[in-house]
Amino acid sequence: MRTVISTAFISLDGVVEGPGGEPGYRNSGWTFKEVEFVPEAFEIKEREQQESTAILMGRVSYEAFSPVWPDMAEFAHYKTMPKYVVSTTLTEDKLVSNWGETTILHSLDEVAALKETDGGPIIVHGSASLNRSLSDAGLIDRYHLLVFPLLLGAGKPLFSTTDKDTQKLKLIEHEVYSNGLQKQVFDVVR
Repeated sequence: MRTVISTAFISLDGVVEGPGGEPGYRNSGWTFKEVEFVPEAFEIKEREQQESTAILMGRVSYEAFSPVWPDMAEFAHYKTMPKYVVSTTLTEDKLVSNWGETTILHSLDEVAALKETDGGPIIVHGSASLNRSLSDAGLIDRYHLLVFPLLLGAGKPLFSTTDKDTQKLKLIEHEVYSNGLQKQVFDVVR
């Protein structure tokens, strides 16, 4: 069984919307506008590229990343790995041709089936809605969180407000950086 890893830039109050400057969000770009950059805090991002064997994302994140990431040197490894987009509205003709193999999955059942295949970890970038659905369905195995010392208020949260049984997490790695950023890596306890 493959491991699904959710990776997120998240504010202290749980918001993941618009970290890189995506349009339409009042606090867009909060990761680089509000907190001093310290390179060591982002070591985990390079490690994710080296350790993951596929990318899973929702349609909105795919539409944001696919025009940009294929040509960015810092995401070169992602170009060669399979990408899976969970969407009921995306069609094959809307997929970019310069980002390698991309498969559209139409349901969480298809994500569950993908987890059952052979292969290494699957990384989930962005995709706030997808993350909430995956978590509620018990399909996330690990969280890689870079927690920013910010309170953003309104915005898309990483976690849903669904009434469900307690889900226990085990902290397996953590670090605090000089700018107040915290790395927290949790395994989901089953």
